[in-house]
Amino acid sequence: MMIRINELKFELDEPFSDANIRSKIARKTKLKLDQIKSYKIVRESIDARKGIVFSYVIDIDTPKSTLLVQNGFSKAPDSFHPIDELYKQTIEKFDYSAIKRPIVIGFGPGGIFAALQLARAGLKPIVLEMGESVDQRKFSVETFWKTGKLNVNSNVQFGEGGAGAFSDGKLTTRIKDQRIDFVLETFVEAGAPAEIIYKNKPHIGTDILCDVVKSIRKQIIKLGGEVRFNTKVVDFDVNHSTKAIKGVICEDGLHFETNHVVLAIGHSSRDLLSKLHEIDIAMEKKPFAMGVRIEHPQVLINAAQYGKAHQHEKLGAAEYKLTYSASNGRSVYSFCMCPGGRVVASASEDGRLVVNGMSYHSRALDNANSALLVNITPDDFESESVLAGVELQRKLEALAYEVGGGSYSAPVEKLETFLESADFSIPKNYYESLKVDYETVMDRYVITYTPTYKMSKLDTILPPFMVSALQEAIVHFGKQIPGFDDPRIIMTAIESRSSSPVRIIRDAQLLNSVSHSGLYPCGEGAGYAGGITSSAVDGIKIAEEIIKQIFK
Repeated sequence: MMIRINELKFELDEPFSDANIRSKIARKTKLKLDQIKSYKIVRESIDARKGIVFSYVIDIDTPKSTLLVQNGFSKAPDSFHPIDELYKQTIEKFDYSAIKRPIVIGFGPGGIFAALQLARAGLKPIVLEMGESVDQRKFSVETFWKTGKLNVNSNVQFGEGGAGAFSDGKLTTRIKDQRIDFVLETFVEAGAPAEIIYKNKPHIGTDILCDVVKSIRKQIIKLGGEVRFNTKVVDFDVNHSTKAIKGVICEDGLHFETNHVVLAIGHSSRDLLSKLHEIDIAMEKKPFAMGVRIEHPQVLINAAQYGKAHQHEKLGAAEYKLTYSASNGRSVYSFCMCPGGRVVASASEDGRLVVNGMSYHSRALDNANSALLVNITPDDFESESVLAGVELQRKLEALAYEVGGGSYSAPVEKLETFLESADFSIPKNYYESLKVDYETVMDRYVITYTPTYKMSKLDTILPPFMVSALQEAIVHFGKQIPGFDDPRIIMTAIESRSSSPVRIIRDAQLLNSVSHSGLYPCGEGAGYAGGITSSAVDGIKIAEEIIKQIFK
């Protein structure tokens, strides 16, 4: 068995070589070098509290495993075994002619991994994605960024890879699930950097992620699956006496009969949410969050987080995670922080403006950006409709479009006017002590604002409770990261698609809709995930349940 070694530490300038790793393992475990048969790096993290230290979790294979367990070391968790391996003999003998092919609606991370697992089980899923393949989608997105011409079916929100394809490609998640390792390993097999397996805060980057999802799509097709782009589902065929799903109907008139529909539609599929509500699919309102994007020079974030070591070649672009409880009872927090990235136009509906953050794998651009979000509860909604949260999103997005000038130019505001009476303290001396010329950095910053923008007053878009909560939080964050609240810093509105304001209710064990059998709400858009990795895990879990039902 493998034994897990925690907190194997390396100084910043210490060589991370095979010999040094084995030497440290031997010292920590009291093993002889020849008793360490092999090792695997499980996790790498950086501790910057007292100088820079790299800390590793490492699993080792040794004949002395039992002795190490007796001495207080823990056994490494068992590896995750995909369900198609458990059903291998059944799969080989199964009569597939007796079943209808499963349908997967949406080809974001939830849909991708549901389809991959169904394909591995020989079930030949059909994926229906209303957006374009990733290569065509990139052209549509870049055309929108350059010209303002929006393709409402294929954009930053919709298309192969889902909304996460045009983000930082973050793979962090708060869930604990053995399937996470399988997701990361699948990404690596499809072309992602091997380091995502063990990095504490792994990311792929938009540039690499697009090729990764294309590679997984080819795997699905090779296994007998089918992926149809530019195919928009507009209705469902339902047995009205049993409430069972019998099929799906597409905009072009295509009708697919099936007994299993994976609903992995993402958090922005508003037309389809309206259809689900119309046919009485069980849904409920849920809390979500909205806010703005804030940008800072990346070098300042690096220096604030890493101190005098911030220029070291082993340290990449630094991140931050900030939270604050405002006096009006609202929580404010950073979200989807994109080091060395850019703010991008992310609309998916005509006449409504949305922004998001994006980074390439290198994270090498001048500015860091992050969402600053304020929590929204159903009490803030303006009607009792289950879709009232969607209507609130639409209302603020339409305001942002109007305030921005009606041409998808993003409304931005400097902190000197947003914070108004704040007592700004410019931290020149702090950064000079870290060998950073603060004013030169800020002079460059003011000419590198990333979105197409229009200077505006954001309180004409955001509700008063969001404005006051953000004002308090930004001043507080300035005490944690010097210069965070510099008056020249800009914020861009509106970040409104952090999560879905609706949950499609499903059975906790069977994972199918509580109102309509055969329908499997999946991922972020259904209200059961919060990012690439957790959505992928949810897709796997749903595929496993479908496989169990078919092969039982």
